[in-house]
Amino acid sequence: MCSIIGYYGKGIAAPILVKGLKRMEYRGYDSVGVATESNNQIELKKGIGKVNEVNSKIHLDTLPGKIGIGHTRWATHGKVTDFNAHPHSSNSGKIAIVHNGIIENFEELKKQLEADGYDFKSETDSEVIANLLQKHYEKTGDVKETILQTVSEIKGHYAFVAMFENGQLAAARFHEPLIVGIGQDDFFLSSDVLGFIEFTDDAIYLENGTFVILEKNKFQILDFNGEHAKYGITKVSKEFGDAYKGDYAHFTLKEIYEQPETILKAGEKSEEAVEQTVDYMRHSKNIYVTGSGTSYNSALIAKQILSKYAKVRIEPIIASELQFAPDSIEENSIIIAISQSGESADVLEAVKIGKQANCKIIAIVNLLTSSLAREADVVIGMNCGPEIGVAATKSFTAQLVILYKIVQKLSNNKITINFEKFAESIVETLENTTKIQQTAGKLKDVSDVYILGRGINHPIAIEAALKLKELTYIHAEGIAGGELKHGPLALMDTNVFVIIFNPNDSTYSDTLTSAREIKARGAKIIGVSDIESDVYDYWIKIPKINQVLYPISEIIPVQLLSYYAALEKDTDPDYPRNLAKSVTVK
Repeated sequence: MCSIIGYYGKGIAAPILVKGLKRMEYRGYDSVGVATESNNQIELKKGIGKVNEVNSKIHLDTLPGKIGIGHTRWATHGKVTDFNAHPHSSNSGKIAIVHNGIIENFEELKKQLEADGYDFKSETDSEVIANLLQKHYEKTGDVKETILQTVSEIKGHYAFVAMFENGQLAAARFHEPLIVGIGQDDFFLSSDVLGFIEFTDDAIYLENGTFVILEKNKFQILDFNGEHAKYGITKVSKEFGDAYKGDYAHFTLKEIYEQPETILKAGEKSEEAVEQTVDYMRHSKNIYVTGSGTSYNSALIAKQILSKYAKVRIEPIIASELQFAPDSIEENSIIIAISQSGESADVLEAVKIGKQANCKIIAIVNLLTSSLAREADVVIGMNCGPEIGVAATKSFTAQLVILYKIVQKLSNNKITINFEKFAESIVETLENTTKIQQTAGKLKDVSDVYILGRGINHPIAIEAALKLKELTYIHAEGIAGGELKHGPLALMDTNVFVIIFNPNDSTYSDTLTSAREIKARGAKIIGVSDIESDVYDYWIKIPKINQVLYPISEIIPVQLLSYYAALEKDTDPDYPRNLAKSVTVK
C-alpha cells in the first residue's frame, strides 16, 4: 500500500502535498517524493525515508507551482532506493505519475516499450504507466484518449495520478481507493481523506473503473468506456481529520488510550444494522466470518462467543485463503467481513467470492465510505476514528464490542454487558502502567516470547503475539494451553519468556498448572490475570469483570507491553518495518 495525492488550485502545491503525505504516512514510509508543474515544466524531488526526514534534506516543499502530485511508498516491486521512489517521470519528462497497486502485466508492457525505444530508470512496475501515457499522448495530444488507451492496456489493481506538462491532472481507479476532494478554489486527488481533510470535507469517492480529469478549475469524471460517470459529493466526517498525536509520543500510544471511548462508540448509530444482521443470522444455515491479521483474530473470538452464548455455529476464514477454496462457500450464506480500512485486498476478494455465491455481506468496518462498505448489504461502523498506528489497537476493541452486541441480540440478552462500567475499568488499567513498563524492560534482549491461553483466551494469545511481532520484532507465538505438552514444552528454557492469559474463568486452574510446568523448565512467566500467583515472575493485573469481556481487558495491557518494549528496543511503534496499515495489494 502507498499513499498518493494530487493538488490543482490557487495555492502553492508543494507545501500542501507534503502536509497531506505526512498525514497519510501510515500507508507507506519507505520513501517519499513530490513533483510540481510550473511554467510548462515538471520539477521532481524524491528520496528514501519518512516525509519529515526527506523534506529536511531535499526540501520537497519548496518546489514551485500550483499543480502537483506526491507519494509515499511501501515497496512491492524493487528495493527501497531513490530511483524506485515515486513520482516517476516519462522518458520525455513531460508526464509524471504516482501509483498505488500492482500492474500485473508490467513485464510484458515494459518489453514492448523498450522495443519502442523507451528507457527505464527504476525496478518498479509503476514506471510503465508513465511511459505508456507518453506513448499515447504523443499520438493523440488528448488527455482523455491517453487515459482510455492506457487503462485498456494495463492489468491489475491500481490507482494512479498523472500530471501533464501543460498543467492538466488526471487520475484513474481500478480496485484501489481514490478520492476527489472538492474545495472552494482547488481540487485534491488522494488515496485517503486524511490527505485533504484539513482543506475540505467535500469528497467524491470514485467508482471502480472510472477516471477524473482536472483542468481550468473544472473536472469531469468518466468511465473506462469514455462515457460520463455518475458521482455524488459526500460530506466527510471531520472526526477523520483528528489525526494528531497531541501530547502523546506516538499515535500507537494515543490510540491505546482512546479505547475506553472506543468501547462506548463502537456500533453507535448502527442499531438497525445490528438488528438486520441478527435477523439474517437467525435465518441462515451457514455463516462465515472473514478478515486478515487482527481482524481475523476478531473472527476467532466471534466463533467462541457466538457458539457459547448464542448457540450459533460460524466458520472463521482467513481472507487470503478463500481464493484457494472458493467452492467451500455454500450458496445463500452470510459472510461477515471485518476490516478497519475497508480496503484490504484479501478481504475484498473474499467478499467478491461470497457475492458470486449469492451470499449476504455484513461489513464491520471503520470507514463507512470504503470499498467494503459499498459492497456490503449491511454495514456496521466501528466509529473509532482514524487509526494511524500500523498495528491495530482500538479498531480491534471496536470490532469485539460490535460482535458482543450482535451476540447479545442473538442470545435474547442471555448475556448483559454494562459497557459504561467496563470502559471505566479500562481507564483504571491505563492509569496504572508502571508494572507494565517495568516488565517491558525485561524483554529488551529477549528473542522468543510465547503466549498461552485456553478457550476464549487462545485467540487473544494469537493477537498478543501479533502485537509483539509487529512492534518489537521479537519472535512471538500464541499457544493453545492444552497443546503445551504436544510440542511447545520442548521450547521452554531459561532464555524464554511466556505470557500467560489466566483470568478467573473456567480455564483458570488448568492454565495455572501449565504455568507451573513452564516455570519448572526455567522460563520466565508474565501472568495477565485478576488473581495474583507466586508462579508469576511478573504479574500484570486486569480488572475483575464479566468473564465475556476478558478478551478486551487482557489485550490492552499487552498492547501497552508491546509498545513499551518497542521503545526499549528503539523501534518505531507507529511504523513497523516492512508493514503497511492496510494491505491493498496481494
